[in-house]
Amino acid sequence: MGLCFPCPGDSAPPTPDPAEKRAKLAEAAERRQKEAASRGILDVQSVEEKRKKKEKIEKQIATSGPPPAGGLRWTVS
Repeated sequence: MGLCFPCPGDSAPPTPDPAEKRAKLAEAAERRQKEAASRGILDVQSVEEKRKKKEKIEKQIATSGPPPAGGLRWTVS
């Protein structure tokens, strides 16, 4: 009565495997990130598509190099 020790017949609850625990924590973190990212957005799929399209365009610009020399450049005389 009022003791802080477990009963002699009870054993400690089994501890989960470290790899299993890590996987569960990673899943929970990913779920929280998705929830936070979609907070306040009505159409999550369209936002993702726009983001991917923007990244694709930026990647194309980065790989194409500088624009050709004969472009529309304004010179001030």
